[in-house]
Amino acid sequence: MVSIVKKLVRGKPYYYARECRRVAGKPKIVWQKYLGKAEDIVAALRQPQAPASLQAAVVTDFGAVAALFDLAQRLRLAEHIDRHVPPGRGPQGPTVGTYLLVAALNRCVEPRSKAQIADWFDRTILRRLLDFRPEQLTSQRFWNQMDRVSAQAIVASERDLTAHLVREFALDVRQVLFDATNFFTFIDTFNERCTLAQRGHSKEGRAALRIVGLALLVTADFHLPLCHHTYPGNQTDSPTFASLTDDLIQRHELLSTQVEGITLIFDKGNNSKANLQAVDRSPYHFIGSLVPSQHPDLLAAPRAYFRCRAAEGLSGVRTYRCKKEVFGQTRTIVVTYNERLFVAQSRTLLREVAKRQRLLAELQVSLERRRSGEVSKGKAPTVAGTQKKVQDWLSTAELKELLEVSVTAAGGGLPVLNYHFREEAWQRLQATRLGTTILFSDQHEWSDAQIVRGYRSQHHVEDAFRDLKDTEHLALRPQRHWTDQKIRVHVYCCVLALLLCGLLRRQLDHKGISRSLPAILADLGQIQEVCLAYAPTEGAEPQFQVTLTEMTEDQKALYDALDLGRYRSP
Repeated sequence: MVSIVKKLVRGKPYYYARECRRVAGKPKIVWQKYLGKAEDIVAALRQPQAPASLQAAVVTDFGAVAALFDLAQRLRLAEHIDRHVPPGRGPQGPTVGTYLLVAALNRCVEPRSKAQIADWFDRTILRRLLDFRPEQLTSQRFWNQMDRVSAQAIVASERDLTAHLVREFALDVRQVLFDATNFFTFIDTFNERCTLAQRGHSKEGRAALRIVGLALLVTADFHLPLCHHTYPGNQTDSPTFASLTDDLIQRHELLSTQVEGITLIFDKGNNSKANLQAVDRSPYHFIGSLVPSQHPDLLAAPRAYFRCRAAEGLSGVRTYRCKKEVFGQTRTIVVTYNERLFVAQSRTLLREVAKRQRLLAELQVSLERRRSGEVSKGKAPTVAGTQKKVQDWLSTAELKELLEVSVTAAGGGLPVLNYHFREEAWQRLQATRLGTTILFSDQHEWSDAQIVRGYRSQHHVEDAFRDLKDTEHLALRPQRHWTDQKIRVHVYCCVLALLLCGLLRRQLDHKGISRSLPAILADLGQIQEVCLAYAPTEGAEPQFQVTLTEMTEDQKALYDALDLGRYRSP
């Protein structure tokens, strides 16, 4: 605190401005300036002051970085990582946890490569919040720190973070959601140092690129990640779920301190007898879905058996409930019919049928021109080649069911193509499969509406994956790493960023501000700190003034709700 004090020197009063702070628990004068005698001070104030000339203005990112840094401090993020990473042997400096904190904050607001983080860091208030020098943020320093983070350290630190997260933020963990996806990379085909990036079924349609898989366990409370697993891209969902059973049970031990029962929700891609047996042995309850075509008896249930659930808040939904042995155990089955889903699936399927009909018609004309002799150049088509082309076009069971196609040999061995739309198959699909979802659960006491709502919360984990694929924020790809160890650490940083962003949305929602993550980060990102430097006048020191950019009403609401004034420069 700055104060003006009077000193008596040989009986005469002199005045000083001084600042006193507590250092190691004791008051200490940290700054002092001589002001002069009382008459000198009055005379100086009466003299006209020439306006100081503005010499420079330094603009620094403030809002988004301060909000996310505050949440990381509440999580003790760096501390939990450092507990499981051995300290380095070199000179003392920022810890590994602090490096990963900087990387996670960068993924949140302005994803950059490790070589560009130093420039970004220097444009944010982190330069006064963290004890870093610019030369400590080179890409080589980042790589050296990442090398010290083992797969075991990632698992252990994430476990501690989850325990702290649940306690500190009082999360609703009665329902948790599991799912897996993959991310394409640009890792070279002949790079043999990487086993995680493999060719497989890319969920983004990038079949020519190697992909890395990511499994997430998240809350239904703003899809906050509780557990993640990085795995080879050619591994399917079912064995991925099986490999994580022990980790999921460990997470249950942490979460069960807050609630009595936890329901695990997953989709049909994780179904297998071994997986369901593992879930049955675990302390979790569960809700899942079944492949409709594998249960024709349930699809054949008369519509008269279905009951409307509009009164329970499920508009356009009807359900039929029964019990059936599935994967070796008797389960509660809820067959749901959703009018909106029926319309959406019908339109999508008819659009795909129309595309195939157009391709088949073009192929039919091409073959007729070849048989008539109108086209004679080039390699003649074969029956086998034509059949292969048709099979590729009709890749799904529904398309094969709706379009009947025959390829036969005519004179000279040239193929003849005939096709037609099966109206009776379309009527059958509409009456049974379209708009229908089959849910199964061990929550025998839950109502149909509770089970349906529980399964619908699956969209939260899909939202998490969508956030990680956002190119402006979080942005798991491009990875810019090509060894398994560094890929795991990079993915961990992105999951930490997802956690901080989810907490930010949750905190604002509890304050009555419900907005999308991009909108929140965009507004917070425009709140900047400005340091004005004035040229020194003769006999005086340079003057500095720190302020914030002018805020809109929305930005001011975010600033106040998050209490960001605590992070303004003194």
